[in-house]
Amino acid sequence: MDLDVYVTAHRAEWERLDQLLGRGGKLTGAEADELVALYQRAATHLSIVQSSTPDPMLTARLTQLVARARATVTGTRRSSWRDAARFFTAGFPAAVYRSRHWWIPTAVLSTLLAALIGWWIGTHPEVQASIGAPAELREMTRPGGQYETYYSSHPAASFAAQVWTNNAQAAAMCLVLGAFLGIPVLWILFLNMLNLGVGIGLMSSAGRLDVFLGLVLPHGLLELTAVFVAAGTGLRLGWTVIEPGPTTRRAALAERGRAAVGMAIGLALVLFVSGLIEGFVTPSGLPTWARITIGITAELAFLAYVYVLGGRASRAGDRGDLEEPDRSATLPTAA
Repeated sequence: MDLDVYVTAHRAEWERLDQLLGRGGKLTGAEADELVALYQRAATHLSIVQSSTPDPMLTARLTQLVARARATVTGTRRSSWRDAARFFTAGFPAAVYRSRHWWIPTAVLSTLLAALIGWWIGTHPEVQASIGAPAELREMTRPGGQYETYYSSHPAASFAAQVWTNNAQAAAMCLVLGAFLGIPVLWILFLNMLNLGVGIGLMSSAGRLDVFLGLVLPHGLLELTAVFVAAGTGLRLGWTVIEPGPTTRRAALAERGRAAVGMAIGLALVLFVSGLIEGFVTPSGLPTWARITIGITAELAFLAYVYVLGGRASRAGDRGDLEEPDRSATLPTAA
């Protein structure tokens, strides 16, 4: 396509659209109809320029013009408490539910990896020796040692806040870095499972695996589930780069990227709950069975939330994306 000829052919329409936009809301009925028609044409022109002969200056000009026109045509919408309620009762659980085919296998394989690492360390003294000196390992695994005092080494409130911050950052990194073909997500998962496997292996070699699980399970069930959801969603986003499906790669990435950003917010709240459990329940004087029961209850509540509310919203067509008025317009693509 000859860009100069194309610009010459449509410049008058763009200038007319700019002129109408400059008048604000003082338009006659005929002028309002003309503005809508020119906006639709400009959106098509922008798509053609982007896909055929991308010119940075022209693309920027048309993008700004189309954005102004769209704001005028569709109006602006203010967020409200209804948006937040819809997000937590439909959008977020629907997004988690729809990505279950990614995060459930991620959870299963990651758990098996942690168990395998734990078995390998626990049954091979030479591997334990490479982790630390015998005196250091005894200090870590003895009654009242580092593994047990870790959860009570700081005030509960500050410890819960620190744990929540660290876990929320890890989940956000999994979601954001998934666009890089999912490779950083695999590394983050491996580091988490390695740390868990080391604890399992060292405590099992000391004959205290039951104590370790009693400390990890109350908060770890919900915490690891949130990490697995984030990692699975990140891997799904990475696969979208390779195989976008029936739509364009840009549209597919935009939809799943928006859902991932929303999931980061929702998972931050889930991790806040697990942080409270880790800060106040795990180091408490409650019996082990009571602490584990609290952890299992929190986990089952989250899964019920996802499968009941999320499943219902998904079947109703909710994809965990923004509502239609808040999305960017989907433009036709030139062949």
